Amino acid sequence: MSDAEVDSASPPELEDLPPDFWNDAVVVPPPKRAISLRVDQDVLDWFRARGPRYQSRMNAVLRAYMSRMQDT
Repeated sequence: MSDAEVDSASPPELEDLPPDFWNDAVVVPPPKRAISLRVDQDVLDWFRARGPRYQSRMNAVLRAYMSRMQDT
C-alpha cells in the first residue's frame, strides 16, 4: 500500500501526528492458544534440536501449509 493510499484511508484525526509517531510502534501478534498435539517423536526431536522457540517454528510450518492450501 502506498503512502498516498494510507493517507487517503486515514481518519482526519490522524492528520496532525508527528512524522516519527509510529517509529517505536510494535506489531502485536495474534494471541496463541495452548493445545495438546500428538506428533511423531522424530519430528519433535528434529524441531527441538534446532534450539529455542521450536514451537514457534512448528507453528510457522503449519501456517505456511495452511496458506498454501487456501490457494488451491
